Amino acid sequence: MSEKDPKSSQNLTVVVQALLQHMHDKFQTMSDQIIGRIDEMSTRIDDLEKNISDLMTQAGVEEIEEEIKVTETSGTA
Repeated sequence: MSEKDPKSSQNLTVVVQALLQHMHDKFQTMSDQIIGRIDEMSTRIDDLEKNISDLMTQAGVEEIEEEIKVTETSGTA
């Protein structure tokens, strides 16, 4: 039985190494997917901010806000 112990230990080592490598690969894949999704969300948020800014400009909201600030400033002076 003592002759089988080193071989059994080697087999166990190989199995554990294979399992760890598989877990590492899976973790790396998931990590890459998460980073990709974060990058995609960042791009979408940037596009959304630009669209909102464009809509506000088209609606004249910026001009109205500036007029309100001028009115408030001149009213308190």
